[in-house]
Amino acid sequence: STARAYNSGVPRHDLPTGTVTFLFTDIEGSTRLLHALGPEVYAAELEEHRVLLRGAFAAAAGIEVDTQGDAFFVAFSTAAGAAEAAAAAHASLASGRVRVRIGLHTGTPQVTEDGYVGEDVHRGARIAALAHGGQTLASAATTALLDDAGSRDLGLHRLKDFEGATRVYQLGAGDFAPLRSPGSVDLPTPATPFLGRQRELLDAIAVVLERNPRVLTIVGPGGTGKTRFAIELARLLADEAEGGTVFLPLAALRDTDLLIPAVAERLGAASADIAAIGARVGGRRTHIVLDNVEQLLPDAAPALATLTAAAPALRLLVTSREALRIQGEEELDLPPLVEDDAVELFLARARAVRPGVERTPAVAELCARLDRLPLAIELAAARTKLLSPEALLARLGARLDLLRGTRDSDPRHATLEATIAWSYDLLDEREQRLFARLAVFRGGCTPETAEEVCDADLDTIASLLDKSLLRRRTEPDGSDRYWMLETIREFATARLAGSGEESDIQRRHTQWLLELVRRTRASVPTEVADQGGLSGNLLMFAPELDNVRAVLGWSLEHDVELGLELAAALEQFWVIHEPLEGAAWLERLLEAAPSAERPLRAAALRALAGALDIYGEHEAAAPILQASLALFEEIGDEHGATNLRFRVGCNLANIGKTGEAWPLIEAAYADFRRLGQRVGEAQVLSYLGWKADLEGDAATAQRLHEESAAIAHEFGWTWWELHELMNLSELERRRGKLKAAEGYARRSLALATEIGDRMATVFSTAELASTAAAQGEAATAGRMWGAIESEEAFAPIGQWSRHREGYEQLVFRAAGAVFDEAREEGKLLSLAEAAGIDEAQTLP
Repeated sequence: STARAYNSGVPRHDLPTGTVTFLFTDIEGSTRLLHALGPEVYAAELEEHRVLLRGAFAAAAGIEVDTQGDAFFVAFSTAAGAAEAAAAAHASLASGRVRVRIGLHTGTPQVTEDGYVGEDVHRGARIAALAHGGQTLASAATTALLDDAGSRDLGLHRLKDFEGATRVYQLGAGDFAPLRSPGSVDLPTPATPFLGRQRELLDAIAVVLERNPRVLTIVGPGGTGKTRFAIELARLLADEAEGGTVFLPLAALRDTDLLIPAVAERLGAASADIAAIGARVGGRRTHIVLDNVEQLLPDAAPALATLTAAAPALRLLVTSREALRIQGEEELDLPPLVEDDAVELFLARARAVRPGVERTPAVAELCARLDRLPLAIELAAARTKLLSPEALLARLGARLDLLRGTRDSDPRHATLEATIAWSYDLLDEREQRLFARLAVFRGGCTPETAEEVCDADLDTIASLLDKSLLRRRTEPDGSDRYWMLETIREFATARLAGSGEESDIQRRHTQWLLELVRRTRASVPTEVADQGGLSGNLLMFAPELDNVRAVLGWSLEHDVELGLELAAALEQFWVIHEPLEGAAWLERLLEAAPSAERPLRAAALRALAGALDIYGEHEAAAPILQASLALFEEIGDEHGATNLRFRVGCNLANIGKTGEAWPLIEAAYADFRRLGQRVGEAQVLSYLGWKADLEGDAATAQRLHEESAAIAHEFGWTWWELHELMNLSELERRRGKLKAAEGYARRSLALATEIGDRMATVFSTAELASTAAAQGEAATAGRMWGAIESEEAFAPIGQWSRHREGYEQLVFRAAGAVFDEAREEGKLLSLAEAAGIDEAQTLP
């Protein structure tokens, strides 16, 4: 390729013309140094090296033509200036860990607007590649122009891509090993710079240097950037391959019998067989990138295993959507980009077609919605010529149609859909069928769920996982969960829609979720379930929230009563986790099912009112509670009616109508006792404790809250117990019993963390911060308040906004320098971390 000017594409008028001496540098052993130092330290060393070398070049009137990675290309009007700069560069680096090799060559290159062209550029670069760190080599043309160079004739050496041999001289003192004879590097030159993936590159380099695998297979779904990554990795590892580094694309190959002949031809073997390849490679480490092997598997695996056994010095860098599964293979699963790398990639590609694109929340959201897949991001960035990132984000629902590449794109990558179709077409019929069915799980699934809903078998799941169409993650409880990148799931959804099975699979999905709720209700005491309480058992639904959303959306159009039953059965899940979302689903389903059976409608109205009430929308909940009560009374459900009369009383108390509230609550207490509803009694005791507190009888209030908490604990109703502990903490804090208050708040926070109740976690932390402030513990109070502020910034927190000001006044009694410093620290912590609670802790 032609070496072009720094900032290619921008005219250069500062470059020397006529007879010019070129200076090329790069860092010796940069890959091993990166591995030894780690990316952060290496980046600092690299930057310091750049500063020092630029100083040496500028002092000798050198003009920087180009710099890429750790390499410089500099032009000088005189050979003496170039030699002076080389000596100064080595001297400036003498005390550090970085050593550079330098090559000089003099010629009369052609100068264009983009920079220098001609073989003199390439000859100088090839001479530099022969050097060792700390050594300067020069061509005969350069040496002849130096009056007293102190040069040493090192003889004739072959330069890559040049006929015959070139005489090479060493400038300056020093004894070095025989000149390097690096293998040729014949890799594609991508049109755009490599961005991101520094951590993955470091991991891959570590695997190669520490484990010395015969095969390194880079796996991942289509669009992950495996090819681009493999090219960059091979470039970084070229120093390790004295036998050469080459690239062999296999996407067009379908006949496995042609694989070994293709490798033989690419490596220059005498004949198209494994023995000839072994003879050609010999003992010289040689790297070959085999790109896109998946369509040749599994048949190609034995041939490649035989090849690596016959040629131990040959290392295969393979890209594939599944591993070869042969001896000597190491597998590197290439994940989607991290957020910062994804955004930087989008901005770099977008600015090429639309200068001025800035980093905005829309760009970050767009990258996240594209699963941070490099191909998807590049295709989206290309569309910014017509659409802003905000407009792209708005249109992203049909991402597979929206994202199309340029005319010169690889046909497999011309659209994101074509990329995924490439993998899909390689599946057998059984795999294609399961792949389509699994699209029903928007939030992923366990193997057991896939078996139940999709008639999956473990072997086929494993095959889809191996082919990178499924991903796997391990949940905190140690179980495995399988999921699809959303771009891949969209493709699978289209396959399911065309299969004729969609309606059946969707219904099975809905019935599975409903049965899961029913089993959960059956696993807790009847008294708790009858009150809508499932406590910590509902934690299992947190990973299923996206599946719940998918099912409820489907049921609105296909079986609304089935969806209404599911939404109502999740009553306490909505209360704890997503009250406003639960209310929204219940409202839509109730409106769509006006003729639903009265028991179902009564339960759904109760769940809707509960979600609104817990969020502080007491006035909106009031008429819904009355409607639910009327239905329970109509159907003769005494337990349900008693519970609703109690809830109506609670609602009245919450909006300040205590004169109407207390008679209803006290009557409910008598009814709960008559019906033997101990859990109902616990709820009434809490409100009676509140009443006693309002009347100034703190001792009675404490006793009633303790009784309520004890009953909740007896029945395993964690959610009610933790709220009673919060009430006790507040009560004791106001009475000045700060240690007791702190103890209650810590127990409450531990339980709230255990069941994932976000709002209760915030309130419990606020209680702890208040007790800390009252005890003069400014750092503790500040740290907790900072964590609360961070949580607030994440999303609204129900009733917290109505109580925040009161807690703020209590906590800020400890305000000061110590408080402020700890507050900033707390913003980086979770609520449990700020309070010193183990988030995995489970209290008895």
